[in-house]
Amino acid sequence: MNEMTDLVEAQATTLARVTDFVLNLRPKEVPDTVRDRAALLLLDTLGICIASAPMQAGVLGRDAALRLYGTTDPAFGARMLFDGRTVSLAGAVYAAATQIDNLDGHDGFNPVKGHVGVVVVPALAVLAQSLPDLDGPEALTTLVMGYEVSGRAGLALHGTVTDYHTSGAWNALGVAAMAARLRGQSREILREALGIAEYHGPRSQMMREIANPTMLHDGSGWGALAGMSAAVLAESGFTGAPAITVEGVEAARHWADLGQEWQTAVHYIKPYPICRWAHAAIDAAREVANTHQVRHDQVARIVIRSFANAVALYPGMPDTASQAQYSLPFAVAAMLVHGRIGLEQISAEGLSDPAVAGLVARTAMEATAEHEALFPKHRTADVDLVLTDGRVLNSGMTHARGGPERPFGGAEIARKYMDFAAPVIGEVRATAIREACLGLSADHSRFADLGRLLVAPVSR
Repeated sequence: MNEMTDLVEAQATTLARVTDFVLNLRPKEVPDTVRDRAALLLLDTLGICIASAPMQAGVLGRDAALRLYGTTDPAFGARMLFDGRTVSLAGAVYAAATQIDNLDGHDGFNPVKGHVGVVVVPALAVLAQSLPDLDGPEALTTLVMGYEVSGRAGLALHGTVTDYHTSGAWNALGVAAMAARLRGQSREILREALGIAEYHGPRSQMMREIANPTMLHDGSGWGALAGMSAAVLAESGFTGAPAITVEGVEAARHWADLGQEWQTAVHYIKPYPICRWAHAAIDAAREVANTHQVRHDQVARIVIRSFANAVALYPGMPDTASQAQYSLPFAVAAMLVHGRIGLEQISAEGLSDPAVAGLVARTAMEATAEHEALFPKHRTADVDLVLTDGRVLNSGMTHARGGPERPFGGAEIARKYMDFAAPVIGEVRATAIREACLGLSADHSRFADLGRLLVAPVSR
């Protein structure tokens, strides 16, 4: 009986810790470095949201939101980001998360093998539309809270099930938590919302999408939809608690450091719109080629050694942008041929480049115990470039850039944002968004100054 009592008390303690963090976290309790990092993560994700807006998946997602998730109630409506049309709150976050998810250049968190910014940034931007007085520090604090809740929900899910599920399966809880905070919901409503979000979060199997890349990507569109729908349902009285990733016995350890260790600070930034698993090999090939001043036409063969999930990425020359973002040999070949990987390399003529195709056909891949032992905490690879003159150039062990091992500074992140955003919305608007984003830490700032820049449509 005492064991049962102790168990109930432990579960209640975890739930109380989570609900207090969600509803009562104050800006002064978040380290300045963490809030500053959140502003950069926000900027980076908005850059991908902008760049993905004209892409087919983004257009289809927004059009579907209009058809399927509209509303006539202004209390539950919002304008879609970089579109302007009004749909429901759930439809607006679904549309933005779907388009971001389909340009794989947004942030991620190594321990969960997945992504958070893809849903929490749209959630903040959508919910803030009805909060004209929301100040910058509170907006960033809410964003940090969303990152922290999502990441721990992901750790709890991965730690208690055998399948590897997409990010939408767990980042839905972060969206529900942000809605509870910004809509002034009670502890009781928050508890029900977390349970609903977890229950309906898409338990889609990630490796199926890796094997056959499509617009489904990482399930985050549906994660955002589930999280916001859960918040609205719970607000109306719908029940769904408990969420076992929060209240389950095995989940408690993942929440013990909430508010003490800040996962937000160690999210990685992607330099390329490619699955993170390929980044170490891309960087390895890039660096060895630059060091030895090797041209792509000097490469007779490429050998990539990495962890098993990386080697499982799409093995051939892609036919679609979705396949290109999940192809390891294509990404490495594109880097060697073009010296960069941007939108033009993963779409249109980039998918039929004969020089890239030639290198893809001459690439071998191998999963090794050395790299596997470091995964998922780290993303590593080493690459051999076998040259036409017989030389073999090896990169050595290489960590992917942009993560805790090889972090980017603020200037590099801002430069990446401009590279993605400015070609779509122009230098003036892109610069205004950048400055408004990076100014949110100031006490006098208002999120509305940024928010008004996020809804005007972009050309298709």
